[in-house]
Amino acid sequence: MTFLRPTLLTLACLFAAHTGASDLPSLGDASSSIVSPQQEHQLGRAWLGLLRGQVSQLDDPQLKDFVESSVYRLSETSQLQDRRLEFVLLNSPQLNAFAAPGGIVGVNGGLFLYAQTEAEYASVMAHELAHLSQRHFARGVEAQQRMQLPLMAAMLAGIVAAAAGAGDAGIATIMSTQAAAIQEQRRFSRQNEQEADRIGLVNLEKAGYDPRAMPLMFERLMRQYRYDAKPPEFLLTHPVSESRIADTRNRAEQFPAKGRQDSLRYQLMRARVQLTYEETPGVAAKRFRAMLDENPGLDAARYGLVLAQMKTGQLAEAGETLAPLLSKTPDDITYNLAQIELDMAANRLDAAERRQERMFALYPSNYPLQQARVDLLLKQQRIADAERALDNLLKTRAKDPDVWYQVAEVRGLSGNTIGLHQARAEFFALVGDYNQAIEQLDFAKRRASNNFQLASRIDARQRELSEEKRLVEQMLR
Repeated sequence: MTFLRPTLLTLACLFAAHTGASDLPSLGDASSSIVSPQQEHQLGRAWLGLLRGQVSQLDDPQLKDFVESSVYRLSETSQLQDRRLEFVLLNSPQLNAFAAPGGIVGVNGGLFLYAQTEAEYASVMAHELAHLSQRHFARGVEAQQRMQLPLMAAMLAGIVAAAAGAGDAGIATIMSTQAAAIQEQRRFSRQNEQEADRIGLVNLEKAGYDPRAMPLMFERLMRQYRYDAKPPEFLLTHPVSESRIADTRNRAEQFPAKGRQDSLRYQLMRARVQLTYEETPGVAAKRFRAMLDENPGLDAARYGLVLAQMKTGQLAEAGETLAPLLSKTPDDITYNLAQIELDMAANRLDAAERRQERMFALYPSNYPLQQARVDLLLKQQRIADAERALDNLLKTRAKDPDVWYQVAEVRGLSGNTIGLHQARAEFFALVGDYNQAIEQLDFAKRRASNNFQLASRIDARQRELSEEKRLVEQMLR
């Protein structure tokens, strides 16, 4: 399985309640009789809330939008039947990506640092989607249950022998049984990895990428970390060997020598991440400038320099650096968002608003553009308009805790105290803190005591969250 190591115990606790149930539905295979797809979905959402409440995330609308749109595109050519995906973008420069039960897809910011092309990035995500489509979590539970009786019998024999005075012989039996169990789990994990590689390659090619990017990524990572005492999390959960690379390369070579390797948009997102994890914006500016000196046509480096200059308050210089990019592609959403941000920082709010309106005519449902509108409205002190814009954004991002957090802030500014508590409740529920969520709805109900219909809706939502809390606690027992 490809989970973050700190969460394995949590996951084990979560599925323990399910594996003991006697009324689980059978969907035609052994794994479905143990953990159904719907139970995986519930399990994944519960785990996601726990993760969000414990780990720092990247609140970058453009990066989030790229991850979501790229993975959804990959899912269209995958065998994934349930495409109710949820995403979490972790604020870590370490290389990692993972898939959790029920369609949870996680990406560390560090993946963009290590995956040098979009095809390499897509190869990692196609691999993770294959874990989901093949239901490796449920199959892993099923495999453990198959092992359990013979394993327990062998361990019991060893314990009895040790208790009867066999001493070292009994202990050796216990140790060898445990070793056999670990070896079986590793074997099953290797099978999962090989299957995810094979299916990921097929889907990578179907999505229009060059499948050769997968062995290239693995090969470079193995060379880079061959002698490291502590390799990145991705290599701990996805062990890379010479044989695995050779197998993946042989399979990739069977596809036609075509397919997309890279895109400018991916490199622009990489520049955003590189700036995030650079020591200071000034150091980042020097690095991007050096790249431009070496290759003046490197648009991603020019874009990174624009962002770094804005971070250091060099607004006039940022405008000069950005101008050639806008001149070359005047309708590019990424460059226009940078100009909007620049105009807002320079207090040219009318210019920012005019540019936003032009972009909305081209990209009416773009999430980062919608977020930029909210930011501009707040800067213009148009609080009521910002609240309406956020309510509209919730129609498509009702499961995004970052949006709910801002909704709560804006409702507080507008004097909508009941709505403030409701928004806080949704935020806390999404980060797994049901006690706080339910308490916030208590506050809202007291405020709405004179409005029967509103109080009834709040009460109904509170009952829903109480039931969610009960189910999560039941899974954790």
